[in-house]
Amino acid sequence: MPGAHPIQDTVALGGDSPGIAEARHRAVDFLARVQAEHGLPVSARAMDLTQLVVSELVTNALKYAAGPALMELRIAGDLVEVAVWDSDPVLPVARAADAGRVGQHGLEIVMAVAQGFEVRREPVGKRITVRIALPDDLGGGVTGRRLQ
Repeated sequence: MPGAHPIQDTVALGGDSPGIAEARHRAVDFLARVQAEHGLPVSARAMDLTQLVVSELVTNALKYAAGPALMELRIAGDLVEVAVWDSDPVLPVARAADAGRVGQHGLEIVMAVAQGFEVRREPVGKRITVRIALPDDLGGGVTGRRLQ
């Protein structure tokens, strides 16, 4: 709607800020408010996938970037956008499938469950944005994208 305020929330991460679990809780609270205050449908699947994506992106930002990070949650139509900015300019790369590899599968998981995935260099660091559908697909289609 023209003139309407965007539905969003931003939280600083790192230092004394919320950790990974707190970032997940913040995402759940955000989606609950979106549903209660704005009447937008938020499926249990969207709630679970958003927590998973937040966990993976925030874990990587706090683990690999030296410095602060930001998590932004936004509603864009019938999608929730989870954007995590960190100060590390190195762009993440999905690794080749390897059943013997322990760990480091987060990016592949995030890409598989997302309707949209974007990595962008910023003047300082990078921003990863993931889009997840809020309602379930009533047509029975598979949510997310298939990795190629």
